[in-house]
Amino acid sequence: MSKLLCVYCSSSDRIDPKYFRAAEALGTELVARGWGLVYGGGKTGLMGAVARGTKAAGGRVVGVIPEFMKLRELAFDEADELVTVVTMRERKLLMEARADAFVTLPGGFGTLEEIMEILTLRQLDVVKKPCVFLNQDGFYDDLLRLFERMLAEKFFKPSNMELFRMASSVPDIFTQIAACQDAAPESKWFETR
Repeated sequence: MSKLLCVYCSSSDRIDPKYFRAAEALGTELVARGWGLVYGGGKTGLMGAVARGTKAAGGRVVGVIPEFMKLRELAFDEADELVTVVTMRERKLLMEARADAFVTLPGGFGTLEEIMEILTLRQLDVVKKPCVFLNQDGFYDDLLRLFERMLAEKFFKPSNMELFRMASSVPDIFTQIAACQDAAPESKWFETR
């Protein structure tokens, strides 16, 4: 059974076509590298593009979708496995459990919320799996600057910057996954004495 790459990304259909091309290319590339896909189970936006790219390349697609989204006919019915859950929290937990690594494509609130939870769990040493952002056309540059400010102002430790990687292209995602394998956090809590 192949490893599963969890992909967090936008469900919007209104975004620039360049993001759709990258999502579909990721689906193709992950199959070429022996991975399957686990993701939020949707057929719209970048979610649908990465799933279609994976299926078109002959890969395995595992979707995890809340019932309320399935009822709105937002599910990618061509998934090899489509797991229906009740809540968004259940969805995230199941995706986290099934994943061997996490990749974040450009997205909005939901995308950020999902990867920030994983980074928090990485910081706490609960999750030990690689995390990579696809920084397509500098999309995550401002987020990285915010992380650097958090570090400069001692909201977290320097090792937190090692808990994720920024990839500049779809192929680079897999280079960065390999580079992130051994990152280990320092204890989260600063000594107060």
